[in-house]
Amino acid sequence: MIATDTTSAIGALFADVQAQHVFKDQKTFADAEPLFALPYIAAKYANQKNWPGFDLLAFIRENFFIPTSAEANLSSDAGSICDYIHNLWDSLTRFNNLDKGSLIGLPHPYVAPGGRFNELYYWDSYFTMLGLAESGRLDLVEGMVDNFTYLINSIGFIPNANRTYYLTRSQVPFYSSMVRLLQDKKGDAVLVKYREALEKEYGFWMRGAENLNQQPASLHVVKMEDGALLNRYWDTENTPRPEGYALDIALMNKVPGNKNLYRNLRAACESGWDFSSRWLADGNNLHSICTTEIIPIDLNCMLLHLEQTLLDAYTVSGNGSMRRKYETIVAGRIDAIEKYLWNEADGVYKDYHFLKKQHTVSRSLAMLFPLYVGISSSEHAAQVLAFVRAHLLKEGGLLTTDVATDQQWDAPNGWAPLQWIGYKAALRYGDRDLAGAIRSNWMSNIEYRFAQTGKLMEKYPVMKKYDGKNTGGEYPNQDGFGWTNGVYLKMKNA
Repeated sequence: MIATDTTSAIGALFADVQAQHVFKDQKTFADAEPLFALPYIAAKYANQKNWPGFDLLAFIRENFFIPTSAEANLSSDAGSICDYIHNLWDSLTRFNNLDKGSLIGLPHPYVAPGGRFNELYYWDSYFTMLGLAESGRLDLVEGMVDNFTYLINSIGFIPNANRTYYLTRSQVPFYSSMVRLLQDKKGDAVLVKYREALEKEYGFWMRGAENLNQQPASLHVVKMEDGALLNRYWDTENTPRPEGYALDIALMNKVPGNKNLYRNLRAACESGWDFSSRWLADGNNLHSICTTEIIPIDLNCMLLHLEQTLLDAYTVSGNGSMRRKYETIVAGRIDAIEKYLWNEADGVYKDYHFLKKQHTVSRSLAMLFPLYVGISSSEHAAQVLAFVRAHLLKEGGLLTTDVATDQQWDAPNGWAPLQWIGYKAALRYGDRDLAGAIRSNWMSNIEYRFAQTGKLMEKYPVMKKYDGKNTGGEYPNQDGFGWTNGVYLKMKNA
């Protein structure tokens, strides 16, 4: 596992490659496949690295297969964008049932996002599945759900993606949403089929709750002052990310006293919002990141969705005692979300800094998740939707936050999954005008840029004045792109 072994001889090789920026993208070597046994490569490197004229890149090419980005090799003259996307699925489909380097083998084919992301990503996949279902590709949807189930059963949780360097964290828990998508297509028997895996998924997120008599937080779980349990993002490692090694080292050099910097960077990656002012103590500088000190709105709403799905699964299967257990759990989390994440002064939901016992400053689209899962009161929902209309809706869709920084999950960017969350949230609370505006503005943005480039991208600026400008992030905008394709198709048919 070249990407995780950072202390052995192969770890030294890995560190040298990343520190010297042998590859432009730090993910490239993390994804490399060794051509020989790692101990052999490590010993050879230790022997040769100090030879006169030693060429590190040549050594890597002799001993590793270097993957390339997954380009979307389809002509944009396929007809409409919908036709283009329907044809693109096969180009983005991967099948690997054997472990290769850092890549974890899976039993079924899956759709990768595209570009540098050539593996199965957790929360991306739900939004991709929305489009697959519209394309009639239920085979891929079910296979991907079964891949995630395989990961739950084999390693105990769903990692960020099927790479060994992601085995220290998960991602936004959309597994229950995937199961619900299948339930809509195949009936309630789906809930029974996946109930055990749903329980294991829930157990992963709630692990550590048994330790909270001595401390306020353990792993992903936080015990609030009134005894309520809420959750945070977390990573079990506090070391530089293999896929961002040199970047993390450089950041630590700015704040050498920040002993939790690496873990907070990793936890932000678990959030999917890597990176955003949401997680920054000063709202601007990445070295002030404090992800693990924050109770996030989106995480707790999606865990509520998981709890509600388990409640329904036990109801369907006729297990009264477990149904009553989850009725209590669901009610408790709803109360805690309203108590700790509603900010009366701003009239929106906001993340909560549990060490400071106050809301964070950030106002982000995460405020829409309580509406998306349907737990907001009509009064609170009206205030949130009014804020979104006034401050976050732009000509190209919804801004991610109301501040512009160098981070890609801030203004001026919009992201497909959050457009879908916003669209569904507005519909759920009867604001068809806002829902329609989100849908039409976002789709027009996609169509406008597709006409220019012939591609669909990972993210989009939602204000025209940012056309052609760098809009932040530690890597370039990627094309493909799974969740953009999925949400566009689903909105088109809505």
